[in-house]
Amino acid sequence: METAPREQQACVLLVDDNPQNLKVLYETLRDKGYQLLIANDGEKAIQLARRHQPEVILLDIMMPGMDGFEVCRTLRGDSTTALSAIIFLSALSDTEAKVKGFNMGGADYIGKPFQAQEVIARVDTQIRVIQLEREMQARNRQLESEQASILNAIFEGIYGLDLEGVITFANPAAAVITGAPQESVVGRTLQELNFSAPESEAHVERVLCRDGSPVLRRGVTMARADGGTFQAEYRAAPRFEGGELSGSVMVFRDITEELAQERALEETRELVAVQREQLAQASRLSVMGEMAAGFAHEINQPLTAITNYVSLVSRMMEKETLDQDALRQVLEKVSAQSHRASEVIRRIRQFVQKPASGKDAIDVARLLAESREFAEVDARNNAVSVTLSIPPHLPHAMGDAVQVQQVVLNLIRNALEASRMAGAQEPVEVRAEVLEKRVCIRVLDRGCGLPDDAEERLFQPFYSNKEEGMGIGLSLCRSLVNGQGGDIGFERREGGGTAFWFTLPLADPEHSEPLE
Repeated sequence: METAPREQQACVLLVDDNPQNLKVLYETLRDKGYQLLIANDGEKAIQLARRHQPEVILLDIMMPGMDGFEVCRTLRGDSTTALSAIIFLSALSDTEAKVKGFNMGGADYIGKPFQAQEVIARVDTQIRVIQLEREMQARNRQLESEQASILNAIFEGIYGLDLEGVITFANPAAAVITGAPQESVVGRTLQELNFSAPESEAHVERVLCRDGSPVLRRGVTMARADGGTFQAEYRAAPRFEGGELSGSVMVFRDITEELAQERALEETRELVAVQREQLAQASRLSVMGEMAAGFAHEINQPLTAITNYVSLVSRMMEKETLDQDALRQVLEKVSAQSHRASEVIRRIRQFVQKPASGKDAIDVARLLAESREFAEVDARNNAVSVTLSIPPHLPHAMGDAVQVQQVVLNLIRNALEASRMAGAQEPVEVRAEVLEKRVCIRVLDRGCGLPDDAEERLFQPFYSNKEEGMGIGLSLCRSLVNGQGGDIGFERREGGGTAFWFTLPLADPEHSEPLE
């Protein structure tokens, strides 16, 4: 089954030998604006993938004949399908199968039975990644083509020099670059012709290579015969005759346009940084999808209360005598419930809309308070509270506030899950303190603890001690913390449970203003 393609419409290929699974996937994605293709075996999937080159392929692993791993290997070996993002689908829960899928080139993994919001979020994220990669590749090809055209049009000039810096030969390209004919430069000194003051003598000394070592200089101002100048790159190597230094060879080229291209590339890098933050935003939205059910419940409660109060007001209005005080009390309750719903929405927007800020001073106490507030829904769902222990006048740390909050929230959520699984009644505690010119943040629980091999494997990608875990969260936490110049680790607590900790450098006193 295929839908009619639309302009700029992303293509998603669904592959499963189970018709019911295909139906579920199709119903989940059909209204999301994708072109959907369906295949019920590996061979048909390969044919459709080669013909349509889909952005994303949802690929079942356990299929008769050619299984998902074999299909993935074939697609990755074909240049027409190598860039498609493959998301494996399987009821297999063992880590070995998941790692095998990632090692073969899989981009993601979804366990059966499917959760609609998870499927939508993961497909949307992969499509964003693919589209961004294609935009970057197109831009890079354009820049490479422009740069190649410039370089092909500029041939390198060559001068042969004796020990006194007199030009003994010059090639035609040197004449084109400098505007000085070959016959007019041979027998004259390099300083006289080609370097602008005031550094001409220093450059001549370098070019002569009197110490026998080659030199490379870039962005040097050289003179033209008409009195103008250009930016040059030159390389010089010593020239020997009979084992004795007899002079040097100078190779130079005009890099004026190339420097302009480098400035354009720097602007492109800045654009890529903005687009990378957009991908991080998509990642935060994916996390929010996992917490959506809890927030929906939080919002539904005040909305239900408001509905009931409105019904009460309607009944009050039908009475002949209206009790103004009672009506005012009901309306105040409506207002309070409205503020309650608004606060839940504010916390959601604060997390998903806040951009990465770059390294700056972080008000750690404020950041931890916001993180606890944001984790309230998870805390209630796990029937475990979260407490803070922060000393007064805690100094600011240096780092990226958005990334640090992601680490804190990840550790808190892990601690809440571990506490629930162990039936622990003790709250999860978040502490902060200063240790050896660093701010140390700890998240402590009385949960189910960690396995014996955790020291060696816990922060490795794809390692998890949860049945449904992908093993990405703690690996990402380590990457984010290390990127701030900090360390991360854990300790087993006496009496059970775990204490995760990470450190951040202290901010300089002159950078004491935190990011909002």
